[in-house]
Amino acid sequence: MSQEETKPAKPPSLFRNYISLTGTVVAIACAACIVLLFLMELLGNHGSPYLGIFTYIIFPTVLVMALFVIPIGAFSERRRRRKLAPGEIAAYPKLDLNDPHKRKMFFVFLGASFMFIFVSAFGSYKAFQYTEEVSFCGQTCHTPMKPEFTAYLASPHARVRCVDCHVGEGAGWYVRSKISGAYQLYSVTFNKYSRPIKSPVHNLRPAPETCEQCHWPEKFFGAQMKTFNHYAYDEKNSLRQTRMLINVGGGSPATGQVAGIHWHMNIANEITYISTDEQRQSIPWVRIKDRTGRVTEYMDRNKQLTTDQLNHLPSRRMDCVDCHNRPAHIYLPPDVALDQAFFANRLDVSLPFLKRETAAAISDKYSTTDQALNAISSRLDTFYKNSYPAIYSEKRDAIRSAITETQRIFQTYTFPEMNTNFQTHPNNIGHLYSQGCFRCHDGEHVSSTGQVIRNDCNICHTVIYDSAARESAFKLGSFQHPVDLGALGDRKCTFCHKGNKPFQHPVNLGDISQFQCVECHPKKK
Repeated sequence: MSQEETKPAKPPSLFRNYISLTGTVVAIACAACIVLLFLMELLGNHGSPYLGIFTYIIFPTVLVMALFVIPIGAFSERRRRRKLAPGEIAAYPKLDLNDPHKRKMFFVFLGASFMFIFVSAFGSYKAFQYTEEVSFCGQTCHTPMKPEFTAYLASPHARVRCVDCHVGEGAGWYVRSKISGAYQLYSVTFNKYSRPIKSPVHNLRPAPETCEQCHWPEKFFGAQMKTFNHYAYDEKNSLRQTRMLINVGGGSPATGQVAGIHWHMNIANEITYISTDEQRQSIPWVRIKDRTGRVTEYMDRNKQLTTDQLNHLPSRRMDCVDCHNRPAHIYLPPDVALDQAFFANRLDVSLPFLKRETAAAISDKYSTTDQALNAISSRLDTFYKNSYPAIYSEKRDAIRSAITETQRIFQTYTFPEMNTNFQTHPNNIGHLYSQGCFRCHDGEHVSSTGQVIRNDCNICHTVIYDSAARESAFKLGSFQHPVDLGALGDRKCTFCHKGNKPFQHPVNLGDISQFQCVECHPKKK
C-alpha cells in the first residue's frame, strides 16, 4: 500500500458551512457594488444623493456585518465538530509558522487585515465627508426637506454648507447632530415628521459659535442704504420706490457710536426675554442689562405674566437668530417675490393687473404642487383672454413668460405637500408682513419705573426718498404712509399688509370702497 493511500483524509475547512458561505457571498456582492458605485461616481456626473449613501454608508455597513458573520460561522462549525468527535479537535486553533501552508495563510490574513483596515478608514472618512455635504442634508429625505433645501438654494447663504450653521466645529456638536439625525431618520422612515417642519430649531448651536465666525459684531458700524421697490395691485402695477438708511449701528466703540439695530448685539449688552409660543412671536417680558451692569425689566401691559410664570417659563438670551431667524431658509411672501420679479424684468409691468392676478394665483389653496402649477397657468391665461383680448393676442409671449415666472415663484416659496409657506415661517427682519421688531418695540412694554421700549420708526431707519410722497409734503427722515390712515394710524403694519393680497376691509364697503380710510376713520383728537 502506498504512502498516499495510507495518509488520512484532510478534514474540510471550518469555513465550509452555510453561515460562513452566506457571509462570504454577501461580502463579495457588497464589495463589488461598492467598487461599481465608486467608479460611477468617479467617472460620471451623478448628482443623486442616494449614490453616496449606498457607496459610503449602506453597502460598507452590510460588508462589515457580512465579514463578521464568516468567523462566527467558523466558530459555530468548530463547536459542532467537537461535539461529534470529542478530543479530535483542540480547544483553540494552533498557529504553527513552521508549517508552510499555515505560514502562508497567516501572511495572507495579515495582508487582508491591513487592506481591510485601510479601506475601512478611507470609507469612514468618505462617509463622514459625505454626511457633511449639502446634498446629503437637503436631498436625502426628499419630501420633508424639499422646502428647506429649495429655499436655501434661493437664499444669500446658498454657498454656505448646512453643517457650518447647524453643526459648526468640534466633536461634541458633531455627535449631538448625528444623534438628532438618527431621530430624524426614524421620523422619516415611519412618517412621523411634522408638516411643516417646526422652527425655530431650539437646540441650535449658539450664534457666536456659528454666525459670528463670518459676521463679526465688533465690525458693524454706520448705516446702510437700502431701496424698496413695491408694485401696487392696480391696473398699471404702479411702482412705489422708497430709499432708506438702515441704522445698522455697531458693537464696538472703536468703530463708531454704539447705537442702531446692532446695539442689541453689543458685546457689553445682554438682552434676555421670555416667549410664550414655540415660534417666539409673542414676547411679554424683556430684561436688559447694559454695559454698566444696570438691569431693567419690561412687561407687556396687555400680556402680564404672573410671578409663577416668570419663575417657570424658560428665558433665552437674545442673539443673531432672534431677528435673522430665516437667514438661509427664506420663504418670501408673494408680494415681495413678485416685486423682485417685476424689478428684474422677469414680469412685464405693462400687463394690466399682473401683480394682483399673480399674487392671487399663488395664494390660492392647493393640495399638490402639480395642481397649483396647472391652476396658475389656467387662471392667468383665462384672465387675459377674457378681460383683455387685444393684449392677449398682442403679448402672448409676455403672458406665457409671466405664467412661467409665477410658477417658479410658487415652487420656490410654497409647498402644499408640507403645508409650508411664508405664513408658517414668519420672518422677523422688519415688521411689514409679520410682527418682527414689534414683538418688543410696540410701545406696550413698560418697566416698573415707567420706561417704555419705543416703537419710533427713526430708531431703525431714516427715509431719504419716497416716490409716493409729494415733494412739498415729504419730510426727510420720518416714514410717511402714502394714505392718511386716520384713527387706524396706530395699528401695526400687519393689520393691512398680508404679504399675498391687497388690504381687504372686513366690511363690504360697496360704492364707497374707493374712499380713503380717513373719510370714515377721522384722526384721533
